[in-house]
Order: sequence, then C-alpha cells, then structure tokens
Amino acid sequence: MTRLLFLLMPLLMAFQMVNAKAKADCWPDGTPIDQWFSDITPVDVASLGKQYRVTDYGVLNDGKVHTRELQTLIDRVASEGGGVIVVPGGTYITGAVFFRQGTHLHLEAGAVLMGSNNIADYPVMKTRIEGETCKYYPATVNADGLDGFTITGRGTIDGNGLNYWRAFWQRREWNPQCTNKDEQRPRLLYISNSKNIRVEGVTIQNSPFWSTHIYNSSNVKFLRLRIYAPAKPVKAPSSDAVDIDACHDVLVKDCYMSVNDDAVALKGGKGPWADDPSKTEGNGGNERIIIEDCEYGFCHSCLTCGSESIYDHNIVLRRIRVTDATNILWLKMRPDTPQHYEYITVEDITGNGKNFLLVRPWTQFYDLKDRKDPPMSYSNNIVMRRINFDCDVFFNVAPQPDQYRLSDFTFQDLVITTRRPDFHPEYVDGFKVEKVSVNGELLNERR
Repeated sequence: MTRLLFLLMPLLMAFQMVNAKAKADCWPDGTPIDQWFSDITPVDVASLGKQYRVTDYGVLNDGKVHTRELQTLIDRVASEGGGVIVVPGGTYITGAVFFRQGTHLHLEAGAVLMGSNNIADYPVMKTRIEGETCKYYPATVNADGLDGFTITGRGTIDGNGLNYWRAFWQRREWNPQCTNKDEQRPRLLYISNSKNIRVEGVTIQNSPFWSTHIYNSSNVKFLRLRIYAPAKPVKAPSSDAVDIDACHDVLVKDCYMSVNDDAVALKGGKGPWADDPSKTEGNGGNERIIIEDCEYGFCHSCLTCGSESIYDHNIVLRRIRVTDATNILWLKMRPDTPQHYEYITVEDITGNGKNFLLVRPWTQFYDLKDRKDPPMSYSNNIVMRRINFDCDVFFNVAPQPDQYRLSDFTFQDLVITTRRPDFHPEYVDGFKVEKVSVNGELLNERR
C-alpha cells in the first residue's frame, strides 16, 4: 500500500495543484490576495510618452563610458514632461545613472546597457546596503522616489562584473575576514522609496554585487526576467538575483534565476537594535510577497529570510522548478538580531538540491555591540506542501532554544528522495505532518 501511494503521489499532487488554484487565493494568514497580483498585462510602451533614442543624444556604441550623456538625456526627458529612454541594438557603457519621475527605460532586442568596470564612475552617496543605511556606491541603474517607473524590452542590463569578482576574491585571499563592502562594487539595479514599478522582459546579468535590490517600495512587479551571474569559472560573489528590503506588495513571476548566492532574499535590517527606530535608520519588515511560476538554476537558496531581516509576514513561494539549488527555504537565524519570520508558504515545487529545509544560526560578522542580552527570534506558521524533491538532506534544522523558537510548521503532500532522511519534529512546537513520503515510506509510519 505504501509503495502504491508513493507511485501515485505525483498524480495526486498535480490534481491538488489544479484544485488549489481554483479556490479563492489567500495569503498564508487567511486574508485575501488582492487582484493587483493577478494583473500581468505587458506594459504598453507606446502609452508612456515620447521616445528618445539614446544614439540621437550622444550615447554611442563606441566602447566609451557615456554616463554624462545618458544622465543629461534622462534629466531632459523629465524636464519635457516625461517619456521613454530607448536603447537600440549595440553596447552602451555607463556608470551610475538616476531616473527621474516620468522617465522610463526600454531596451530593444540586441541592446546592452553595460555598467562601467571603473568604480570611480559610481559616486559614493547615502544609500541602503546589507541591512544598513550608510554611505556606499549606487547601482548602475537607480530609481529613487518614483511612481510608475518601468523597465521593458528584450535587451540586457549587464554589470560587466568580471574585474570586480576577481578583485573581491583576491582581497579575500589577503584578508579572509573582509566583508562584502570592503571590496567596492556597485549593484546593477536599485529601486528605492518608490511605488507602482514594473520591470519586465529584460535580461539582468553579470552584476558586480547584488543583481537587483528593492528597498522601502511597494507595488513592484518583476515579470519574465532572466537574472544570471556565474558560479564558475569565476564566482560572482553575493550576486543575489532579487533582494527585497523593507517592502510590501511585491510580485516576482515567470522569471529565470541562476546566481552565485540567494535567488530571492528578504532583508530589512540587522543588529541588536534593528527593530528599534530610535536607534536605527530605515529598517522595516516585508509583507505580501509572492514569487511564482519561476525557474531556478544554480543558487544558494530559492527563498531566504535573512541574514539582514527583522520581520517577514505573508510570503508565498509557489509553482517553481528547481535545478541545483542549495536550499528551497533557508531561515537564517542571526543571533545578534531580533527576527520574526511568520506565515510563509512554500508549495507546488519540483526539482533537486542539497537541503529541503535549512534553519540554523547565521553568525557571519556577529556583533552584539552594546546589548547585554542577545535578542530572541521566532519563526512560526511555516507551510511546505505539494513538493516533489530530490535532495541530500531533508530536515537540516538545528535547535537553538536560547536563541530562537520554532512553532507551527506543516509538511503536507511531500514526495522526498534524500540521502539523509533524518526528521526531528520535536525541534518545532506544534509540527503537523500529513501524507509525507520519504524514500518511499510514509513519514508517520517511520516514526
């Protein structure tokens, strides 16, 4: 009977996926998901205003850096009432540029907007990086304080990151304790303090640092993107595909992500007083985030909470295909930071990787500063269901009751093939298990 159930489980899961989609769509805490998340109608570029081709304004395909010319064009378009900056086929090099209200970016097929590999083309300024508001380098493409900004097309934004990657690993060889910020590197796309943002269709690749970073923004849609950074022959360090930092209402859909770090990481602040606005600047939680219908190549994790994250609520990862991800879900529990991850649902997944679930302390660059009592963290109402996965480790969870408390986890309708089938539900207060097959045996029959 157990063997028959194991063989029929994939068909049962497929039926349940269809049935689940037919039901009313709700967040993990039971509240309805707004219809905004269902609207994926492509942007009508023709409706965005006058189009300005960069080659008509001194931004040329000549191997030279044209930051000044491109920024001048952006400012001109804004002053003339807005419109679309159009990049035609060819390669156009720029340092940091800053889009203004009413301006948009469109990359035609064959167009490459390439970041300069000279850090001097990225002026140091106040920004947000690694859970802190501080002085650092901007991204190649920046959008701050905008309403309705779009990036569209079939072209590419390329970070030209090889020299940055090599310099980082050389510094690590000299100083193994160097941080990400010690080797100066720009991000590729940074959207901050903005709303009603659309990025769709383009390729985002070879970022020197994080590929895309959304901070303190709402109603952001990333649709049909290809986000790539290599793991070999030269690793692209910390090239996260999508970093969501103190945001709400974000949709990542129909994207391909393969990077040498986390694919989607939730951030929001770090440090012993990260949740105290009187002692920190710009921190916040993430709420109402959906990542769906995506395909993952190599990455450290499909979805990561942390390491710079203080509160995540109503997070959904669903209908994804995974190839060679280190983790499906990774909860980084940082002992020097108060964290609360709750109402997270991971469902309808197929593929393979190293860990099905990873929950462990994250101690890199631990710093309790002047706090005497380490903060307590929590993770609760975590659901993983309708998943068919081949992994090395099924349940990679470390109990740490003096640091964090885990409660109300659910495993449901799982078909798991694994080299390490160990399972310790006693690590979680209130663990529900239903129809979970591990290496062909029902989990509740093995216990």
